[in-house]
Amino acid sequence: MPVQRLNHAVLYVREVERSVAFYSDALGFRVVMAMPGAAFLQAEGSTNDHDLGLFQVGAGAGASQAGRATVGLYHLAWEVDTLDELERIQQRLAERGALVGASDHATTKALYAKDPDGLEFEVSWLLPADLITEDVTARKATIGRLDIAAEKGRSGGGARWPARRLAVGTVECQEAEVSWPPTTTACSVCAGRRRATRSSGRTASSPGTCIRTSTRIPPRRSGSSR
Repeated sequence: MPVQRLNHAVLYVREVERSVAFYSDALGFRVVMAMPGAAFLQAEGSTNDHDLGLFQVGAGAGASQAGRATVGLYHLAWEVDTLDELERIQQRLAERGALVGASDHATTKALYAKDPDGLEFEVSWLLPADLITEDVTARKATIGRLDIAAEKGRSGGGARWPARRLAVGTVECQEAEVSWPPTTTACSVCAGRRRATRSSGRTASSPGTCIRTSTRIPPRRSGSSR
C-alpha cells in the first residue's frame, strides 16, 4: 500500500504554552495530549490522533535559519474547505500580526503567516475541480494578489465540494453519492468525502469514514469516475 497522505507535523518551539495558545486561537486547534515541555494538537474535524506536535526547546533558542543559511522546511500548509473560513482565518491572523502574505495561485488560494517563533505556515483553499478550466490551469505557474471577496463572487463562499439539488425534496452529495432531505444542512457522510477519495481512491470498493461524524461511507459504485 503506497503512502496515503501527510498525517501530522512536529515543530520545535521556544515556549509550548505560547505556541498552543497561538495555534488554538488562530487556527482552532485543540490539545489532545500534553506533558511537560510538549503538546499534541488536533485540527477541528480531523480524525488524526494529532495533527501538530510541539516540543519546547527553551526561550534562548535561536531563530530557524532554514532557507537563509541552512536547508530545512519552508512551510506547512493547512487546508480549509470554504472561502468563508479562509476569510475568517485571514482576519484572525491579521489581528495577531501574524499574516505575512496572501497569494492567488489559480487553483489554490493561499494565506501565509508566521507563528510566535517565526515558523512559517500556509492556510489554503483549493478551487473545486468543476471550476478548473483551461484558462485556470494556464495560470497555475503565476502568482497573483489574493482577493477573497472577488473570488467568493466567482466561486461562492461555501464548501469546496458543493451539493446539488436533484429534485424537489432531494439533494445529492457530489462526492459521497448519497441523498438527504433539504431540511438538513448536509448528508450524514458528506463531510467525509475528501477522506474517502484520498485514502481509498476514487474507484475504491471499500467504505470510508466521515471525518466529522465518524459515519461509515458506503463504497463507490463500480465504474464511478467522480
